[in-house]
Parts: sequence; structure tokens; C-alpha cells
Amino acid sequence: MNLVELKVNRISYSQSQNGAYALILEEVKGVRKLPIVIGGFEAQSIAIALDKNIDPPRPLTHDLFKTFSNNYDINLKQVIIHKLIDGIFYSSIIFERDKIEEIIDARTSDAVALALRFESPIFTYTKILDQAGIILNKEIAEKETEKKFDEEYENLSVKDLNKKISDAIEIENYELAAKLRDEINQRK
Repeated sequence: MNLVELKVNRISYSQSQNGAYALILEEVKGVRKLPIVIGGFEAQSIAIALDKNIDPPRPLTHDLFKTFSNNYDINLKQVIIHKLIDGIFYSSIIFERDKIEEIIDARTSDAVALALRFESPIFTYTKILDQAGIILNKEIAEKETEKKFDEEYENLSVKDLNKKISDAIEIENYELAAKLRDEINQRK
């Protein structure tokens, strides 16, 4: 079975379950999203790990576990979301100490909170994404628009791009003008 790498897209309040949150993971090289319902405390822990500017006054459980692991040279190599049964995701955490790997069962929310703290990759199997992954039509359209934009303007000179900016401003297409400006700035 093929593993697919995921990253945290966002956390949002769950519309379907009161007091719960939706952890949205997304393919690193793809458009599918994997929504996972998690509790409030887990959502808070993941949000704190995502925002590097937040430093809680006392360590959260996941922070404590990271400190413990660091002190004993235990490294979290990766997280694998390996099973989905009746809407519940099951995960494994792969640790390494003294070049010996250990696999530990974990709740997916805890596994993700730890992976973020250790800066370790998160994976799932293709079959799980096929079963529970979603594709948002808006994001597909945005990616297609970006691709068409890149193909249309990548071979133009800076002089031609500046002309296109003038044309875009003239017809009041400021969004296109901004994209063209960004393209010029990337080339500098």
C-alpha cells in the first residue's frame, strides 16, 4: 500500500458535533483533504504547536512528552494514520532510540500534536484518502487558474509583463495586475 504524506491545513469548529473541532489534513502533493473530528483540548494543543508565537505558561501534556523524549534521546520519526473504522481514525507513532524503532498506538489527534512538535512527517495510506478524503471544488479551480497563469506568463519578458500590468490596470483588473507584479518580483 502506498503512503501519502499529509500536512495540517487548519482546525475549524465542527458544524456537525457540538464542542468538537475538525482537524483538516491535506496531501502534500495533491488536492485531497482528510477531515478528522477531534476534541477541544486536542485542538488547542495542535493550534499551539502550529502557532510558534504562543508559549503557554506551563507545558501542555504534548510539550511535556517532547521534553521527556528529548532528555532520553527518543526521536519521533513519523506518524501513520493506518486505519479507519466507523469514522474513527487509528494512528501509530514510530519512535527511534539507539537506532531501534518502536511503534506505539495513539489517538490521531495526539499523534498529530506530537508530530508537529517533533517536526515529523504525517502519513496515511491511499486507501484511507480514497475512502475519507474530500476535494474542495474551489481549491481545484484556484490551482487550475494558477497553472494557466504560470503557463501564460512564464515566458514573457519583464518588459512584456510591465505592459500587461498597464493593460490590466487600464481595464481595472487589479487582481491580475498584482499577480503580474508578483511574477516580476519573483524574477528579481
